[in-house]
Amino acid sequence: MSAPLAAEWKKTACIICSLNCGLEVQTEGGRIVKARGDKDHPTSQGYVCEKSQRMDFYQNGADRITSPKRRRADGSYEDIDWATAISEIAEKLAAVKAQHGGASILHYGGGSQGNHLGGTYADSTIKALGVVYRSNALAQEKTGEAWVQGKMMGAGVHGDFEHAEVSVFLGKNPFQSHGFARTRVILREIQKDPKRSMIVIDPRRSETAEMADYHLAVRPGTDAWCLAALGAILVQEGLVAKDWLAEHTTGYSRVAEVLQRIPVPDFAKTCGIDITLLRQVAERIARAKSVSMIEDLGVQMNLHSTLNSYLNRLVWLLTGHYARPGTNNAFVPLLNLSSSTRETAAKSGASPGAGGKPRPGSHSPVTGAKVIMGLIPCNVIPEEILTDHPKRFRAMFIESSNPVHSLADSQRMRQALRALDVSVVIDVAMTETARQADYVLPATSQFEKAEATFFNVEFPRNGFHLRQPLFAPRPGTLTEAEIHARLIEALGEIGEGQYRLLRGAARWGRTAFGLAFAWKAARDTKVARYAPVVLYRTLGETLPKGFAPAASLWGLSQMFVRKNRKAAVRAGFGGGVLAAGNKLFDAILTRPSGVIYSVSEYADSWHAVRLPDHKINLCIEEMLAELEALGSKLPQQDADYPFVLSAGERRSDTSNTSIRDAGWHRRGTFGTLRMHPTDAEKIGCKEGDWVRMTTRRGHAQAPVELGEDLQPGHVALPNGHGLDYTTADGTPVHKGVSLNELTDTTSRDPFAGTPWHKHVPVQIVRLGATQETTV
Repeated sequence: MSAPLAAEWKKTACIICSLNCGLEVQTEGGRIVKARGDKDHPTSQGYVCEKSQRMDFYQNGADRITSPKRRRADGSYEDIDWATAISEIAEKLAAVKAQHGGASILHYGGGSQGNHLGGTYADSTIKALGVVYRSNALAQEKTGEAWVQGKMMGAGVHGDFEHAEVSVFLGKNPFQSHGFARTRVILREIQKDPKRSMIVIDPRRSETAEMADYHLAVRPGTDAWCLAALGAILVQEGLVAKDWLAEHTTGYSRVAEVLQRIPVPDFAKTCGIDITLLRQVAERIARAKSVSMIEDLGVQMNLHSTLNSYLNRLVWLLTGHYARPGTNNAFVPLLNLSSSTRETAAKSGASPGAGGKPRPGSHSPVTGAKVIMGLIPCNVIPEEILTDHPKRFRAMFIESSNPVHSLADSQRMRQALRALDVSVVIDVAMTETARQADYVLPATSQFEKAEATFFNVEFPRNGFHLRQPLFAPRPGTLTEAEIHARLIEALGEIGEGQYRLLRGAARWGRTAFGLAFAWKAARDTKVARYAPVVLYRTLGETLPKGFAPAASLWGLSQMFVRKNRKAAVRAGFGGGVLAAGNKLFDAILTRPSGVIYSVSEYADSWHAVRLPDHKINLCIEEMLAELEALGSKLPQQDADYPFVLSAGERRSDTSNTSIRDAGWHRRGTFGTLRMHPTDAEKIGCKEGDWVRMTTRRGHAQAPVELGEDLQPGHVALPNGHGLDYTTADGTPVHKGVSLNELTDTTSRDPFAGTPWHKHVPVQIVRLGATQETTV
């Protein structure tokens, strides 16, 4: 008797972090029952970590919704049909636009870690409503870095850690947070190679710091002093790459003038690092043939966050580590998620709008916060709503995002949402944000439709992975593409007049369709303006079942090959422009493990520098002014809140908040507060005891976990916890700490507005062996 055939393995990807590693999964009914790495995936190459095993907890979360919902006056929700939901939402948003203008409608989100295709269709709704202001999670983390990047280079860069002689991790624990392909494999390769070095700058002795050759365990919040001291040592001790700087950069003399005056011994004392160790690290970076350096939330959500991003770049640029193997290079995205090139040094001196006022859309309407990457800072959103200012936001459209849970000061964010004239949420689950919205529209899950991520940052070979649907959509749900198509049709912006000709052309093949689309777009401005929806309604109807939302990728493929001809040709997508775009689109559709769409050369990293003569600008006067003021701005400890809380630590037992089912956590204690044993002794606490944490904005309780990886006075709570779960029988359960019940919107970077979640002053008192039952 022959053995039974093994269950089929299906290609997909992990959706927990931005890497979206390729997976092969087995399914049973509507469940994902097994997962392993996909060896055919061109980027992850079979790599997988433990978080990939949690996919089914997303797909089958107990609070998934399958009907549009409308909020009643008493705060409860009623199910309504799609036609009613779309018509009422279109009518109410159109009324807000008519009375107050599109600038009064804020769009938030547009896709979580692995579902970015919906964002391509949101662009059509944004245009139809005249939306001026947007925000999303990138404005919590990356806008300071993007602002610096735009001023210095005008291009995004990524480190080549696989080949770097020296790898530097700044405020980052890649063993847990990843950040580059095949992370743990590469970390172990670096650790084992005596010719290579790993440098970690982090207050905590993390898993990565344990592997490092040099661990600069800075005092919490003093990264800027550490980085400034490194830069100063490079200049003062003649370790800079002078010839390289003269050939490839501008502004060095001004930067050197400031760094020459830095009192290195004083800065070393402030950050708590022995000056001898700082000199060793500076020399190791300067003497290396190649250095890659990456920063993350440990400094991007901390004091002096934008300055940290600037000083990070100075360290590797002063030593000439750019545009070579093993260094940082400018990757070629399929779709550029950043508008930071608008902030290039070449343009930053451009004249403002009429009367010397900022150009429309360059600053938020109420607080005047800087718009970076096209995004307003998340921390100003409540202030932009809870006011009587005539230009306040009066409506929000929120997609695949949970700002009530994920943004600072959840109490105030809830208040802001309820103060709006109308709020709409598109999501797969009844999230904390959905529970405050006027309308909730249920989306198909990431595994029920073709989906993808635009976090494509590899160099020199960059890949894109269109995931094929694993399951049929749940009845009552729609894809974001369909939702946006129905909305702009209900708004009267587009219809059969734009679709009819192109539907016919699509049946004749890609070439005929491309020619017809170009002809139609030249004669009907709405075809170009709402191109993603037009593609979805026409070309999408010819795609395989479940793939219609991928239709927008045809347009992106055409734009990519036009803009990046050489990189596309090297990847195998040559010929005439239309034919090359079609070839790329077909490859995306038919290669279930993904495709290499771009192959770069190292010289391309220089062409990507969008400044005069492709030279990097080292001098950002705003940052140099803040650097010069560091000596007189020493970190101050609040006597009433003597501990520093890192709100959001990545651990092996954390996930992201799209996983709305605590069943994935099967070992250890859920949601512990980590602290040093000496701190526990001071407050009379032992491992497992419960403590009460109080900040200026709120309080929470958690069990204690002791460890010497944290410095005395520094405590940490995990990310991805504190959600309101719903059990299978409908019982609400809250597990872990909702971090943003503790954080404050006013604690933010003065340049980019990014929050200081890694430096929250907190008071901690022991409760006892059990949690308090009343608060």
